[in-house]
Amino acid sequence: MKLMHTLLATSLAIAIAGQAQAAVSATEASKLGTELTLLGAEMAGNADGSIPAYAGGLTAAPAGFKTGDTKRPDPFADDQPVQVIDGKNADQYQGMLTATTVELLKRFPSYRLDVYPTHRSVVLPQAVLNNTLKNATDAKSIEGGQAIENALPGAPFPIPQSGAEAMWNHLLRYQGVNVEAKYDSWNVDSAGVPTLATTGMAYINYASYNDVTKLVQGQDTFYQIKLLYTEPARRAGEAILVRDAANPLVQARRAWQYLPGVRRVKLAPSLAYDTPNPGSAGAATYDDAFVFLGALDRYEWKLVGKQEMYVPYNTYKLTYLSDPQALTTPNYLNPDLVRWEKHRVWVVEATLKEGYRHIYHKRRFYLDEDSWVALASDQYDARGQLYRGSFAFLSQSYDQQVPDATPHMIYDLVGGSYNITGLVGPYGGIKYSQPLSKSQWSPESLAGTGIR
Repeated sequence: MKLMHTLLATSLAIAIAGQAQAAVSATEASKLGTELTLLGAEMAGNADGSIPAYAGGLTAAPAGFKTGDTKRPDPFADDQPVQVIDGKNADQYQGMLTATTVELLKRFPSYRLDVYPTHRSVVLPQAVLNNTLKNATDAKSIEGGQAIENALPGAPFPIPQSGAEAMWNHLLRYQGVNVEAKYDSWNVDSAGVPTLATTGMAYINYASYNDVTKLVQGQDTFYQIKLLYTEPARRAGEAILVRDAANPLVQARRAWQYLPGVRRVKLAPSLAYDTPNPGSAGAATYDDAFVFLGALDRYEWKLVGKQEMYVPYNTYKLTYLSDPQALTTPNYLNPDLVRWEKHRVWVVEATLKEGYRHIYHKRRFYLDEDSWVALASDQYDARGQLYRGSFAFLSQSYDQQVPDATPHMIYDLVGGSYNITGLVGPYGGIKYSQPLSKSQWSPESLAGTGIR
């Protein structure tokens, strides 16, 4: 009898896990475009006016920008800080700073946040917003939130009902369609010494946006990236290709790697989860990329709610900086080059499932309400101690209607080091390019492009 009860309970659990999470009602969805933007952000400003109402975002390029340029002038260069947060006054901002930010302020008296006027600069193409409106009542999360179905390219869940749905909004956020950039990744050790981890060429295809009229199916690739490393000399010639699908239970991450020493392309299933990422010289995991990138299956996801936070935003000065060594100062990024603003963010908490392994036992993510970009995270170890913390640096590519957060970083609060990657400024910035051919996206192409 006990065996029968166990089998029934297991069958019921599997059935529940496979059920779809219902979309929101038409009544709830009617808030989109009225109380809420079509992407799900609150249209109104906050009570004291420090967060303005959404007024359509940044739709015009500043003077000095030439059509076709990939290095975008800062439209807010004349702004002055409205406040400075440091270790002396940090207690006044309880609940508005990430745990990592608080820890840095506590450790380093010279660390500070220069807070600038808030600009809600995000703009997306109308087709993406129209799809998001349809998704509100049509898209569903399935397999206990691990996958999605019936979603058009756009935010699948503009009014999220769970933490997993909010994270899918981040994973499927609009970042353009085809992007390429040469970039640097730098490590700064506990002694304050900066070292080039890698220089590489990145080609990214946000494949779900190849055809905005087509539903994203479970086995469909929604994201693929091809990285070709050129520096330092010991890494030159290495290459990887990674693809993620909308239902990782139907189609798990596929990855391939080319190493010049063996002169062949091989499958690399370990390029996921908490495997140390060689692109950061091991300072970050593969799922730390862009604050979070990968499957949701190892965690339980809780939607904590929305709150006002101080986060990096409109970081044109950092994104297009020509000299990385001006940024990579000891202990923390140079505060002179990081712009902070007050924004509303969705807070999502991830707790490692029993029986699963990951170096982070708990993670807390902060997702921008206007773009669904994960702007920051705090990562905790199995003892519950703060281990690492990440930030992404968002700036609107105003000529392309794209919110870009290519530069991102991670602090190791145990080892006292940090890494920042996606520094495109030395090489001219982000290019929104023509698509690569099918053959250029094949694993076999890595061997041809990865020769020293």
